[in-house]
Amino acid sequence: MNIVLDIGNSLLKVGIFLNNELISYFEFKKNYYSHIKQLLESNKIFFSIVSNVSITDHKLTGLLSENTKLIEIDSNLKIPFKNKYKTKKTLGHDRLALVSSAVLQYPKENVLIIDLGSCITYDFVNYDNEYIGGAISPGINMRYRSLNSFTANLPILQPKDINFLTGKNTKESIHSGVINGIISELDGSINQYRSKYEEIRIILTGGDSKFLSKKIKNSIFANSNFLLSGLNFLIELNKK
Repeated sequence: MNIVLDIGNSLLKVGIFLNNELISYFEFKKNYYSHIKQLLESNKIFFSIVSNVSITDHKLTGLLSENTKLIEIDSNLKIPFKNKYKTKKTLGHDRLALVSSAVLQYPKENVLIIDLGSCITYDFVNYDNEYIGGAISPGINMRYRSLNSFTANLPILQPKDINFLTGKNTKESIHSGVINGIISELDGSINQYRSKYEEIRIILTGGDSKFLSKKIKNSIFANSNFLLSGLNFLIELNKK
């Protein structure tokens, strides 16, 4: 079995894979070291990989190295695509895994992967399996927090499912600005890619994908575990 770990800005997502199938999934907000240790002790896990958007957690990687063969995401990592990104060293582990997942699941296709997490990332890979690049914009919670942080009187709100365009008070106006603004951004970006590439597959993933997928006009495929699958693919590609 393989264990894959995605350390985000606010959450650790853990997947255990057997024969490329996700058989167990866990989420931890903090104090995750003991939980990972318990998972390693109670499962026959041979390989591991960690995606981390922040600094390396040496205690965690040490634990994994002691109990598994840790596949490190570095310049020696085999990847299933041609990386055309100009600053390869700055390409995040999460985006690397997402593109790997897209190429291995949908080879020889134009694919746009949209990851709705703390940030919204757009990653495009073409039918020649070339990763071209993408875009990064603020996620839902970041937009709500920024309105509160950078103004004197606007309150901080939690995301809310809305069905109106025009807010009739300050709270409704904030909800409309954030939610409808993101929907317009997503639809607009997808339309731009579809106007440039006649055949393109759109993948929507990340923590907020389920919340927003039903609101987008464009036809998309939502998969909240797309990144974890990509990390597992990288293990399989590099374990030999």
